[in-house]
This record gives sequence, C-alpha cells and structure tokens, in this order.
Amino acid sequence: MKLDSRGSRSGLSAERAARQLAHDGPNELPRPPRRTAWHILRELAREPMHQLLAAAVAIYFVLGDLAEASVLLVFLAVIVAITLVQERRTERVIEALRDMTSPRAMVWRDGVPRRVAGAELVRGDLIELTEGDRVPADARLIAANDLAVDESLLSGESLPVAKAAAAGDEPAPAPSSHVYAGTMVVAGRAVAEVTATGAHSEIGRIGAVLGATETESTPLHRQTRQLVRWFSVLGLLVSLVVGVLFAWSRGDWLGATLAGITMAMSMLPQEFLLILTVFMAMGAWRLSQHRVLTRRAATIEALGAATVLCTDKTGTLTRNQMRIETLVCFTANGPTRWRAGDGALDARFAALLRHGVLACEQEAFDPMERAFHALAATFLADQAPSRRLVHEYGLSPALPVMTHVWELDSGPEHAVAAKGAPESVAGLCRLPDALRAQVLEVAGGLADQGMRVLAVASAGFAGEAWPATPHGFDFRLLGLVALADPLRDTVPRAVEDCRRAGIRVLMITGDHPGTARAIARQAGLDGQAGVLLGDEVAALDDAALRRAVGTTTVFARVAPQQKLRIVQALKANGEVVAMTGDGVNDAPSLKAAHIGIAMGGRGTDVAREASALVLLDDDFGTLVEAVRLGRRIYDNLLKAMRFVFAVHVPIAGLTLIPMLMGWPLVFTPMHIAFLEIIIDPVCSIVFEAEDEEPDLMARAPRDPSAPLFSMSMIAQSLLQGCVVLLLVGGFYAWLLHKGTSDDAARASAFIALIASNIALILANRSLHGRFRAAFQTRNRALWGMVLTILALLSAVLLWEPVRRLFGFELPDPLMIGASLGLGVATFMALMLQQGLMATRRRGWRRR
Repeated sequence: MKLDSRGSRSGLSAERAARQLAHDGPNELPRPPRRTAWHILRELAREPMHQLLAAAVAIYFVLGDLAEASVLLVFLAVIVAITLVQERRTERVIEALRDMTSPRAMVWRDGVPRRVAGAELVRGDLIELTEGDRVPADARLIAANDLAVDESLLSGESLPVAKAAAAGDEPAPAPSSHVYAGTMVVAGRAVAEVTATGAHSEIGRIGAVLGATETESTPLHRQTRQLVRWFSVLGLLVSLVVGVLFAWSRGDWLGATLAGITMAMSMLPQEFLLILTVFMAMGAWRLSQHRVLTRRAATIEALGAATVLCTDKTGTLTRNQMRIETLVCFTANGPTRWRAGDGALDARFAALLRHGVLACEQEAFDPMERAFHALAATFLADQAPSRRLVHEYGLSPALPVMTHVWELDSGPEHAVAAKGAPESVAGLCRLPDALRAQVLEVAGGLADQGMRVLAVASAGFAGEAWPATPHGFDFRLLGLVALADPLRDTVPRAVEDCRRAGIRVLMITGDHPGTARAIARQAGLDGQAGVLLGDEVAALDDAALRRAVGTTTVFARVAPQQKLRIVQALKANGEVVAMTGDGVNDAPSLKAAHIGIAMGGRGTDVAREASALVLLDDDFGTLVEAVRLGRRIYDNLLKAMRFVFAVHVPIAGLTLIPMLMGWPLVFTPMHIAFLEIIIDPVCSIVFEAEDEEPDLMARAPRDPSAPLFSMSMIAQSLLQGCVVLLLVGGFYAWLLHKGTSDDAARASAFIALIASNIALILANRSLHGRFRAAFQTRNRALWGMVLTILALLSAVLLWEPVRRLFGFELPDPLMIGASLGLGVATFMALMLQQGLMATRRRGWRRR
C-alpha cells in the first residue's frame, strides 16, 4: 500500500504521543468499578462464618468476658485480613491478565511501525489495519485498498461496509471514509489517522462497555455453590439441635448459643468457594508465565480433560521462519531449477521471483511473503520499477490465490501477479493436461520433502473495469517457488508426551498433502491412516466423517468451513477438543471447540476474541505445557478439596461428642477461629503450589462429565476425617478417664489435633497415597506453613494470658510428646488407609 501526498509513514514522535496520552488519557472505554478493599470487606461481612464469629464476640461482651471477646475479635480480624489479602491478590492477577489480553494496534511512531496496546493510541497516530483486525479507535482513512468493515456492533447492519480513503477536498467527514472503534476489518488493508479515542469515540458516546469481562459460572463453581448450600443448611440445623440440647441439659442459654455457634462454625465449609476462586486466578497467572493467556476460567477446568489437540502446521509445529529453497521454471525441455546457493538468477527465474513479490504485500508480515522480499532484495534490488497497487483479490476458500493488479510507470497496461496453491494457479492458467500433470508432479515431489510450494503466474490488463474474479485475467504460468520451514525442536517431545497422556494430536492444514505428510513424519504423528483432503471431508456425510476422524491424524488442503465440520465430528464422537486457529475464518471452529486456542503472534483479533486461550509464542510445545499445567491445577484443586472435607470431620466431631457425652467442651468459637487461620492459607497457598504428580502425563484424560465432588472422593475424605476423629477423640477420652485436669486434657487434645491436621496435609500431598511424596521438599510454601503453625501453637501454649483465654493448662513434656506422637500415628494410619484403598482399586480394575 502506498500513501499519497497527504500522508507520510513517519507518524507521531514518541515524545508527542506521550504528551497527547497524558492530555487525553488512555484509549479505553470506562470499565466497571474495581473491587476496592471496602467492596471486598462488605462481601466478607455477608459470609456466614464471619457473622457467626461476630455473634460470638457479642455474646462474650454480654457475659462480661472482655479478654475472650478481644482475642476472638483479633482472630476475626486476622481471618478477614487473610481473606482480604487473597482476594486482592486474585484481583491484581485478573487485572494484569486483562491488560495483557487488551486489543493491540500497529502504529507508526518516529517513522517505525510498532505493535502497541490499543490503550496507548492517541489522536493523530497513524495506524495500519488489515483483515481480521479490531479497529482500535475512530480514524480517518488516508489510504485504503478494497477495505470492508463489519459495523454491526454500531449499526446492527449485518453486511460489511465498503470504505475508501477521503478525497483531499472533502468538505466534511463522511462515514465511508472513516472507521470506528470496535468494528472489525473483514477484507482489505488501510492506513488511517486516529481522530478520537476512548470515551470520545463513536462507541464511547453510545455508551457501550466492551472492556468489561463477565464473570462466568463454570461447572465447578456451580457444583461448589450447591455443596456449600447443602453443608450450610446441614450445619445450621445441627447447630440448632445442639444448642437446644445444651440448654435443656445444662440450663445455660447463652452457653447454648455459644455451643451452637461453635458447632455451626465447625461444619461450615466456607473455604470451598475461596479455594476455587484462588485456584482459578492463580492457574490463569501460572499459565501466563508459560506464555499462555486465559480468556475464560472454564478453560482451566477443561484443559485436563482434553482428548484431542487439533493443530495447524505453519508456525505451530514449524518455526514460521521461511526461506526460499528452490525456484522451478517449465520449458519445452522440461522443468529447470534454481536452488539456494546457485548464484545469480537468469531472466526466467528473475521474472518468477519478481511477480511472486508483486503478489505479496508491500510491507510483509507473513513469513512466507518476507522470504520473497528477502530473496528479491538480494537479486532484484536494482530492478524494482515504479508501481502503484490499484486492485487486489484476496485469498478465499474457493480460490486460495492472492492476486494483485499494479499500475506501472513503464506502460499503459496494468501488471497482474498471482501466487497460491499450484493446483489453483494451474486452473487459472488453463494449462494443457500434460503440462498441468507435470507441474503438479514436481510440486508434489517438493512437498514430499517438507517444503511449502506455491505457483506464480502473470497477466496483463488494459482498462479499469476489473473482472469480478481472477478467472477473468489471461494468466501465464511462470513457475513454482518452494519454501522451507523447519520443524520446531520441541515438537517431537511434545507429541510423544501427548501420546503417553492418551491425547490424540491431529494436524489440520491448508498446505499440500505431501508437505503435511513430511512434517507429520518429522513430528512423530501417526500417519498410517493416510491424509484426508479437504475436498474429501466436504464429500463425506456426517456419519462417514465421524468414522474418518476416529482414525485419521493428518488433514491437508482443508478450508475453514471443513475445519468446523472436523471439530463437530470429533465432538460427536465424545472427544474433548482443543483447536488452534489464527485467521478470521477460523473463529467458528475456535468457538465450536471445547478449548479454542488463538495464535498470539500471528493471530487476528477475531480469532483471539473467539478463543479461550491465546498462545503468545504460537508454539505447539507451549500448548502441551498448558495441558500439563491444566492437569496439575485440577489435581491440586482435588487435593485441597479433599483436605477441607477431611479436616472438618474431627473439628465437628470434637465439638459434638463432648456435648453428647457430658464431657468438658474441647472447643469454643475461639478455638475454631484459630483453626480457620490455619486451614484457609493451607488450602489456598500450600496445595495450590504443589508440584505435579509423577504420572501426570502418563494417564488418560479425566472424564469431563465426572464431578469434582464424586462420591468416592467424599467417602475417602470422610474416612480420613474419621481416622483423625477416632484417634484424637479417643486420646481425649483416655486423658479424661485417667484423671487429667480438664484444661490439660483440652490442651493436649488441641495439640494432637493440630499435629493430626499436619498429618492430613502431608497425606493429601499425593492423590495416590505415596509415602515419599509426603516429604518431598519442593513445596517451600508447605514447610513455611508448617513452621508457622507450630510457632502459633507454641505462642498459645507458652504465653500465659493467651493460654488462659484458650482454657489451656500447659501439659508436661511427656504429655506434649504423646500429643505430637499421636500426629505421627495419625499419619501412619492415613497412609495405611490410602494404601489399602489403592490396592482395592487396582483389584477392581483387574476384574
């Protein structure tokens, strides 16, 4: 594209753009108000657990027990502070991810094109627009070539609107010469000058808020909310019964209220939703550290269940660093070749390369077109005639050929250049059958070597009544161009990891079947079922296609609509599909897949907005790492949930049993608050930071329909909790039976419970109950948390004022040793129980 005398490609200077940005503010629409600390505090005040703690504080004040009320108030403040810190951390992560996924723009600054965040654009900036771009700001067109824009977001008009550069004497801005923020470029290219940004843009005046990210209700969130409701109702009912029984048996209504509050606090699983929120946010952050951006929270849940990865070839399996290796011209004596390193080009090869460049964009971003320009800069630098692009025919599924029409200063006739798939260009040139067969045979041989093969043709045209399609030109074949794009080093290992993990990898490309076969062979893909071509996909009915996608691994010459059918057929077979895409026409298949993955480097805005994940480096190895991390996040979430279920059983049991048996109470709300200070960080920090399981990528994908809170998981957790309750409760009963004072017995049982909770943490570090996994030292957060717990417990026991408030008497060293020893015994019992269950599961599988 070439600017006329009214514009230049220098753009604003960086200094002037910075001043303008400071004056106008960022180019973004008003976002929903951020959740401030006060917003979060108001939400926390509605939490049942915090309301119960506040009620307990009030009762202690009524009873005149100011010391206990004050300490409980401090505990409440600590719990709220921990929750507040975790919520703010989550907010910051989400805010950072939102900034990373904001729209981008190609802008000229200081005479150099650069890609910047859309928020950094200012009035007066020169921006480039290409097919698939979301227009980042209102702008006046300076130069445009066959530009069409989808303005349905603003006008509701479903058909694209043709745009043209403004005339020099245009008296007032015309909509046809302007583009508007939020609309989508569906065809052509343009250069435009920004005229309005942010709230001053057309869409800003209308008041649409596009920047807001809607919170999604994922399956896990729905399951968790339902479970919390059930347990909350159960806990409140039990606490009411306990309170009434306590009052009836002991005649103390305030004491009964405290007992009921203690019981309710011990049973409320308020950690579940916090865990889920933190895990999803931190999971998205961890994915971003691997150069994968998450656009939808549900994706993290789905990653671990993916059974099929559908990937493109160019730039994902290969490096996207193309170089022209071979030029082929056809003569009466057969094909002649020029190979890289052969030296200067003769007239025929020079004409082939020159017209190949004419069929490229003048400022190429595509690696293939950059390869044409690079070779031309070496051999044709002094042969570039003065020219102006006057018309263009873009690629389409029906005709994968790029055609440009140029006005040359050397003559009245327009020069037409076309490049594209050999079979399509051969059709444009209307080749005789023998020559067509020869061309396709040579192209196939080059493709079998793993090279990308294009054919180039030329034509002349007088006048400006352009044909409706390139078929209206009288093309002459100039030859073939073969480009090499080497496989990424990470791909064979990543494909092997997928194979071990039970994940099929499908390569779906628009390239030549020979090239697809060669790359598949290098990548280690199973190509025994052969290559299925796009035309063959189109000819199959739905049932036949479902059978075909069950065995075929390599698809070539596939158009976007055929990609969509492949995804739908895979889903119909019960597969969980991850699909990569980069173009405008890939959006339907990205939306149809369970996990749509856009290319961050070469992908269009349309593809990114239709996707759930964005690969910043377009690397297949990164995609497999994302699957690995998705499995790890889900595993750790399961460990945390299992721990929460288990840890509430002994707390609730040791609250209820002494009431029923007439024993001295073990817990008051203060003890429960202390335990909550321990439980919340353990769940959200320690388990979230756990390393992956050894068999993470050696097991089949999980069933996506299987609930996180399965009956087997709940049963195993409850069994773990019962083991702890049996041992600690039995220990407390034994202490009372042997005449230990109430306060000393309470303190010893509390120490034993804390030690047993640490045992629960260690036992749940592995999903499979591996003994060695319990003591792996790679999780620094775990050992830091254990030391913190022991330090807090020591402070409670050794600081007399606090010890009195807890109703403790300092046990003798022998009793403390017995309490800690019970923690060791609990750990051994838990590991034995997990080992027996694992043995039983293996026995069931063998049957």
